[in-house]
Amino acid sequence: MTNKVEGGCLCGLVRYNFDKDDVISSHHCHCKDCQKSTGSGKATIVLIPSSSVVIKGEIKFFSVTGKDGGHVNRGFCHECGSPLISFVEEMKEIKFIKAGSLDDSSWIKVKSSFWNTTAENWSPVDDEIDSFTHNPNNL
Repeated sequence: MTNKVEGGCLCGLVRYNFDKDDVISSHHCHCKDCQKSTGSGKATIVLIPSSSVVIKGEIKFFSVTGKDGGHVNRGFCHECGSPLISFVEEMKEIKFIKAGSLDDSSWIKVKSSFWNTTAENWSPVDDEIDSFTHNPNNL
């Protein structure tokens, strides 16, 4: 990997890496499910092809049906509970890396916000990027 990016959980039991050149895009999601799963106003996610991510360690997944009907699987460290990765069952070829789990996230350029209608006033949508009322059809 020429532009290797690494990340992992708080306790260090789970580590992952991928090539930065394989990144599809990055986004903020303000849906209520992401707010609940992060304990914050949004989740910032980096979209990457599943085949590009190498994971070492055990991730525990929890599944829910999202507001748009998709089956969302969110992965956490089985020991410390750090949110790390998620994917939509209907779109398994793409993984969503939680930006906060990256060792260095300074390179991320957020392209847009999803679910702007459920953004909290204490964590508002960034007016300088595109935003959508729900999940967009193309990323």
